[in-house]
Amino acid sequence: MLTVLLLAVAVLLTWPVPRLLPRVPALERVPGPALLLWQAVSLSAVFAAICLAPLAVLQFVRDGSSIPHPAANLPMLVLGLAISGLVLGRLLVQGHRIGRNLRAARREHAELVDLLGEPAQPVAAGSHGPLTVLAHPTPTAYCIPGRRTRVVLTDGTIRALPDEELAAVLAHERAHLRHRHDLVLEFFTVLHTAVPRAVRSDRGIGEVKLLIELLADRMAARAVGPVPVARALVELAGGAHPDATLGAGGGAAGRRLELLADPKPHRMLAAGTLAAAALVIVIPGVLAWGALLGVG
Repeated sequence: MLTVLLLAVAVLLTWPVPRLLPRVPALERVPGPALLLWQAVSLSAVFAAICLAPLAVLQFVRDGSSIPHPAANLPMLVLGLAISGLVLGRLLVQGHRIGRNLRAARREHAELVDLLGEPAQPVAAGSHGPLTVLAHPTPTAYCIPGRRTRVVLTDGTIRALPDEELAAVLAHERAHLRHRHDLVLEFFTVLHTAVPRAVRSDRGIGEVKLLIELLADRMAARAVGPVPVARALVELAGGAHPDATLGAGGGAAGRRLELLADPKPHRMLAAGTLAAAALVIVIPGVLAWGALLGVG
């Protein structure tokens, strides 16, 4: 019975939950806890998927609550572990492939930026990567994560933004670098691409990207205030950035401006979201442990 419940949890966390969470706009008011909830959903889905086959085999061969000796049912044991190994192996392969491709793309783009760009004054660069300026009229700003981080602006950005808004843009990009938002996005990208295409939720990965930008917006707003951040977003709304980078401009500018106008901490919502994340993590573990012990 508990194995069936674990299967139901795995299906719920893989299919409907990533499609339903983006329909709860209140979560965007607490982007940090919301990202933890998304991580809990993803990790619990993976955990349930890996545990399902061995636990189903165990339930099939056991007599009562005792765990039979592995040698007594070696073919079934190999089958269960092989299925789990396929799930885990696909995750590891996707993680290696995506990580390798991202790092290669960032390295190539960083070399191009170093070749075409002009370094800014050290005082502007701050302590979280050098600042490079590219000659381009469109206001654009983004950061390149990695071993040698960079913040990249176009000279159109410098001309379009006054000092306070420029400081907001730099604070946003350095928040991405300081808190390694690239690793958070890479984690979700691996899980998103590891599941079959028919099961993937493109809206889910889009919501995760939005939450990461909202988190950087909030950190920038704490540094320079919400008004400069909002004005900078308006100026950068039409700018694009390379796929392997993180940028202040881009989509969902209207929603980001709306949330910048709501600086309240929403402590009850944050606490409820964190509690939900803890519950999502605990439930599959309890079900798997109970199934292993032969409870129910």
